[in-house]
Amino acid sequence: MKPIEEQIVLITGATDGIGRLTAHELARQGATVLVHGRNPDRVDATAAAIRTTTDPDNVKGFIADFEALASVRQLAKDISAVHPSLDVIINNAGIGAGGIDHQERTLSQDGYELRFAVNYLAPFLLTHLLLPNLRRVESARIVNVASAGQHPLDFADVMLTQGFIGRRAYGQSKLAQIMFTFELAERLRGSGITVNCHHPGSLLDTKMVRETFGQPWGKPESGAEAEVYLAASPAVADVTGQYFDQTTIARANPQAYDPQARLKLWELSEQLTGITEPIPS
Repeated sequence: MKPIEEQIVLITGATDGIGRLTAHELARQGATVLVHGRNPDRVDATAAAIRTTTDPDNVKGFIADFEALASVRQLAKDISAVHPSLDVIINNAGIGAGGIDHQERTLSQDGYELRFAVNYLAPFLLTHLLLPNLRRVESARIVNVASAGQHPLDFADVMLTQGFIGRRAYGQSKLAQIMFTFELAERLRGSGITVNCHHPGSLLDTKMVRETFGQPWGKPESGAEAEVYLAASPAVADVTGQYFDQTTIARANPQAYDPQARLKLWELSEQLTGITEPIPS
C-alpha cells in the first residue's frame, strides 16, 4: 500500500465523535482526507479545523444525507468528479438506537426502516458506487464501523413492521453491516481491496451513546485509534473479511457466518438500493 502521505481517504460521518477524531489523525499523518457529513455548516467547520493541522489542500468536504439513497448516489458522483481513485473508505456514519423517548418506528425518505437505511443500505450503496475508484489503486481498504450490539435479521420482517424496538433495529443494522463485510471480502478476494469491520469500543463518549444510553464509559479516542489502525496500519494490510473488537479479531453473531443468510441479505440489498450491475462473486 502507498505511504499514508499519498493516500486519499473518505470518512463518512466525520463531523462528530470517532469519525472526526479519525479524520484529524489521518490528516495529521499526511493523508488527503475527504470529510463527509449531512450538515453543510458542520462539514465546513470540521474541514476548517483539520486544515489547521495539515496542508489545507488535502482536506475536502462533501455533503450527503444518508436518509436518502439519491443523496448517497450524488455523493458518489461528487467524490468521483474530484477523486476518480481512492485508497480507503471508512464507513463510519450512522445513527444510534434512540433513547427511551425515541422508540417510534421511523422511515427513511425511501420508505425503509431508518436505522437499516442509514447504518446499512447507505454504506452498501456508497461502497458499491465507489468500488471503481478503489480498483484504480494497487491496494485499497474498506473499513466498516459496526458494533458489538448485534441482532439477527428476520428476513420475513427486515423493516421491523411488527414489534419495533430501537435497540433491535440498531443491532440488526450493524449485523447487516458485518454480513456485508464478510460477503464483500469474499467477492473481492485477490483484487487488492481488503474489507474489514470493527466494534470501536463500548459506550464511548459520543453523541450517539449519550442520546441512547446516557452516561458514557470510555473515551472516543480509543475508537478512533482502532479506526486508524484498520485504515492505515501495515499490520493488517493483507487481512480481509474479519470482524475486530477494536484492534483484535473477534467473533460476530453466528448469522454473519451463514453463507445463505449473507447471500439473501446481499440480494435484498441490491433490490432495495436499485443496483443494476451487481458486484461479481
